[in-house]
Amino acid sequence: MTEVMPGTGRLARAPADHPRVKQPKIGVLLANLGTPDGYDYWSMRRYLSEFLSDKRVVDISDWIWQPLLQLVILSRRPFTSGANYKLIWNHAENESPLLTITKAQTAAISGEIEQMFGSGVMVDFSMRYGNPTTASKVRKMTEAGCEKILFFPLYPHYAGATSATANDAFFKALMAEKRQPTARVVAEYFDHPLYIEALAGSVTRAYAALDHRPDVLVTSYHGMPKRYLMEGDPYHCQCAKTSRLLREKLGWAPGTIDLTFQSVFGREEWLKPYTVEYVAKLAKAGKKSIAVMAPAFSADCIETLEEINGEIRESFIHAGGEVFTYIPCLNDEAAHIKALVQVIRENLQGWTA
Repeated sequence: MTEVMPGTGRLARAPADHPRVKQPKIGVLLANLGTPDGYDYWSMRRYLSEFLSDKRVVDISDWIWQPLLQLVILSRRPFTSGANYKLIWNHAENESPLLTITKAQTAAISGEIEQMFGSGVMVDFSMRYGNPTTASKVRKMTEAGCEKILFFPLYPHYAGATSATANDAFFKALMAEKRQPTARVVAEYFDHPLYIEALAGSVTRAYAALDHRPDVLVTSYHGMPKRYLMEGDPYHCQCAKTSRLLREKLGWAPGTIDLTFQSVFGREEWLKPYTVEYVAKLAKAGKKSIAVMAPAFSADCIETLEEINGEIRESFIHAGGEVFTYIPCLNDEAAHIKALVQVIRENLQGWTA
């Protein structure tokens, strides 16, 4: 690192007229998917336009996709999406639950990291879509003196539409920096022992609070077009391994945890089975009590609080199911923070004492 004389902001052996510099630091930048600034039409439209214009998310040619998106989809969808966000909105803080939870995660992780490494490592967060932007937080870190940045997309499983596009935004932000910091990117952690342990703990606690054990535990992952799997995206395989490792950690027999995919969009075939259809089939097959969890989400958001605990719950009950239990995401639970901090420690090796 650059040698700065303590308390002076001056480089050792530098001439008197040399510009002041910051004490060198290491930055840890957490990143999640994103959030609209509000649930009104224009906030939702800005957010959805940015999200659905990402070629990692929708890889259709712009000359076909953009007219459809801007003139048709974004004329209607902000109203329906805004209504769904309103149902789960944190009105006390005037922000989405994802933002509230990410702030709490960042604060908890920052406290643990400071105990380990002192003030020389700063922790912050950004969003791929919406605010705070990745570019703004990279700038904040470089201005604070961060000569090294560890970028940590909070996605346990790798997917081009999540991990890769978050990395794209990070690398693009680096392009704007006059003095680029050394950079590392945290890889997916879908099979990390502490992550699996945290998932298992959440299931154990949820089941302990129930009067009757559910007939089936459904692990519902965010979907993606099946074509992406055929093109080499490892997401499907990583999801399957997480569910298997979770079952083994719990000590359950094969066939007691089911793997499904949610949030289907468009007419293309996506990874199957679709959660909303699968839970209805379970109910019709006589499974009256099920539990559903979403291991691919590091924090509860619209896809879990509204889709799983709303639309998917309704599908199960309407088909004859009786008891639907949603097991929340790991959020800022102590076991989850412990897992994330350990992943960070492993990735900071060689940068810290």
